Amino acid sequence: MAVNDLKGKPAKRLRPRDAASLLIIDRSDRELRILMGKRHSRHVFMPGKFVFPGGRTETADGRMTAIAELSEHDQTKLLTGMGGRSSVQRCRALALSAIRETYEEAGLFLGRKTGFSKISHPDWAAFAERNVMPDLSALRYFARATTPPGLARRFDTRFFIAFREAVADSLPEATGPSQELEELAWLSFPDALQLDIPDITRIIISEAKAVLDADPSLAPGNPVIRYRMKYGRFVREVF
Repeated sequence: MAVNDLKGKPAKRLRPRDAASLLIIDRSDRELRILMGKRHSRHVFMPGKFVFPGGRTETADGRMTAIAELSEHDQTKLLTGMGGRSSVQRCRALALSAIRETYEEAGLFLGRKTGFSKISHPDWAAFAERNVMPDLSALRYFARATTPPGLARRFDTRFFIAFREAVADSLPEATGPSQELEELAWLSFPDALQLDIPDITRIIISEAKAVLDADPSLAPGNPVIRYRMKYGRFVREVF
């Protein structure tokens, strides 16, 4: 059945926007912990829910310099299913936006200490001030989820994992400048699943645990799990 707007006309199907999210794992203790934060209540999209740092990917992200690039395996997986707009720059934009959003929402700089020759976009100025250059090789692409049709906002989100030791610096106030996430905390996987979280977040936490159980070192080569609507059903695919 078609979704209609207030005038009775069929509503325009929104094309999902590229987005990325980063699961940072602390493995310094016997029990792995994951970073999560509570979305501010003023947000229209998932207010008050606990999520991972992440957000919308910007085209400019793909032009940012990195000290090391994505693994060949992860780049190939990101290119899979991109359609007519597939490019290496778009792959880089997805991974870099996960790093940028983690700084903006959690105050963490994922990368390595080094010098900058220039800044390609003001969103990355804080990295240059801290002499931290993003490190894409520290990320592992492991899951993708697309918001179902019919919702006010739709995202095609790629999920990455990185270990906490890939964080080169952090803001002293233990939060990000955007103030989008509150109550940031490092939680065990069982504790994270007890929070008020979206269904897809619950699924992604379980998928991340399976990836880490299979390969605690996160070496390149893991399959990618995709969740999307297909023929009216929410399906899980592996590629």
